[in-house]
Amino acid sequence: MMAATMDPKQILQELGFTPKTTIHYQLSPEELAEQTVLRGQGVRNDTGALCIRTGEFTGRSPKDKFIVKDALTESTVDWNGFNIPIDEKYFHQLKKKLLDYLAAKEEVWVRDAQACADPAHRMNIRVINEHPWSNLFAHNMFLRPAEEELAVFEPEWQIIQAPGFTADPAEDGTRQHNFAVISFAQKTILIGGTGYTGEIKKGIFSVLNFLLPNERNVLSMHCSANMGKEGDVAVFFGLSGTGKTTLSADPNRKLIGDDEHGWTDTTVFNFEGGCYAKTIDLSEEKEPEIFRAIRPAALVENIQFYPGTLQIDFSSKAITENTRVSYPLGYISNALEPSIGGLPKNIFFLTCDAYGVLPPISRLSAGQAMYQFISGYTARVAGTEAGVTEPKSTFSACFGAPFLPLHPGKYAEMLGEKMRKHEVNVWMINTGWSGGPYGIGNRMKLSYTRAMITAALEGKLDNVGYETHPVFGMEMPLSCPGVPPEILNPRSTWADKTAYDAKAKDLAIQFVQNFEKYASGVSEEILQAAPKI
Repeated sequence: MMAATMDPKQILQELGFTPKTTIHYQLSPEELAEQTVLRGQGVRNDTGALCIRTGEFTGRSPKDKFIVKDALTESTVDWNGFNIPIDEKYFHQLKKKLLDYLAAKEEVWVRDAQACADPAHRMNIRVINEHPWSNLFAHNMFLRPAEEELAVFEPEWQIIQAPGFTADPAEDGTRQHNFAVISFAQKTILIGGTGYTGEIKKGIFSVLNFLLPNERNVLSMHCSANMGKEGDVAVFFGLSGTGKTTLSADPNRKLIGDDEHGWTDTTVFNFEGGCYAKTIDLSEEKEPEIFRAIRPAALVENIQFYPGTLQIDFSSKAITENTRVSYPLGYISNALEPSIGGLPKNIFFLTCDAYGVLPPISRLSAGQAMYQFISGYTARVAGTEAGVTEPKSTFSACFGAPFLPLHPGKYAEMLGEKMRKHEVNVWMINTGWSGGPYGIGNRMKLSYTRAMITAALEGKLDNVGYETHPVFGMEMPLSCPGVPPEILNPRSTWADKTAYDAKAKDLAIQFVQNFEKYASGVSEEILQAAPKI
């Protein structure tokens, strides 16, 4: 069923399609799921969710994401290994090829959607897909305009996505056959050769990370956020595996969103209308909200079923570890609608430090917050194969380096400015190891981590004593309700204090070496917050 507010022929005309192409405009999730099943592109599991495979790519391909280098971006984009330039002639060439490819199809799926819950920063987006299940993803992840909004809808940006179209690298300026290309001048994202749906949402996230800080003084953030009963907002930054989704899912607080947000002078708002959650090893006990969201209209990617059933085997990594589900934000029982909160009172940087060096909770100064924000540190066990016991450090600027078109220093300076202006507390939370590195120490108990975060949120750490970490400089509380005081200083939990000092020095050297590439673009205050070796 097509919305009466949009004439499909108009879309055909705008895109240069021939009249023979059927445009499926603004279909419901049920219609999109039914079409996917009828075309043999997916099946419904035992709870009614649509399960599909994304094909060759089961994750993003950062080396194949390009930004058109033109007068608008030449001196503003931080060109690096994630922001790879492409000449605008290749963009126009690829766009024509992509549209010609879609125009030759019997069917194309089109959806008008929005990003940014705050009306002052709302962005209208038109998504054009080769497959119905990709269009379902767009329905779930973007904001869904009301019927009256569709009547006057004018797209500001468009995404054209066709997994079946492949580029010719020698002719099209790409690295290989798959690509995601952003043109800020043309306000268009082209995606081809990959069915991984995350490229759609992260394309718009990259766009907002360029436009909002540059043009509107809005800090764009790769984070989750929730709000307490008194309206106090908390923001959680963290790389994969640090507990971002788990720790922001608090039954006593409303979820604003789990991945992408903006921070204005008055609000923290969600960019998205849905969640895109990992499902590897998912269980109702560990993640009840995500588990229960796997129902009709949800889109589950790259999973396996138990043999002879339609029951998902969440432990299977046969296709990928990056199994995922997308669903509307309203599927979370305590989601805030609309997903706009006030100003944050507390910010948490989550790290899973498998070296056992960092404190389980510590308070950061403005300079330290900016330094740690740019560093974006976590350390995990290097692998699951037998005999691998040595942790591996990961640094991802601003906890989202692949999606940041500007220099990380820009986002960090905005963070420092806003946390000073609004008197925000910034905490570092180590959800990793204590008493030694992986293989010697123990993983921090989730109950202790939750108690520390609750204490910070409730102001119960405002008036306790603190001591300074001798290497990293952050302040460590001497006491915290519900937490044994002996675990609050990481050095005291190690049996071999000399070994702790050596490991702390080693980690500090890694921080300093990683930061060298950002040093020329940041303030002296940030440089002074480096760990002391």
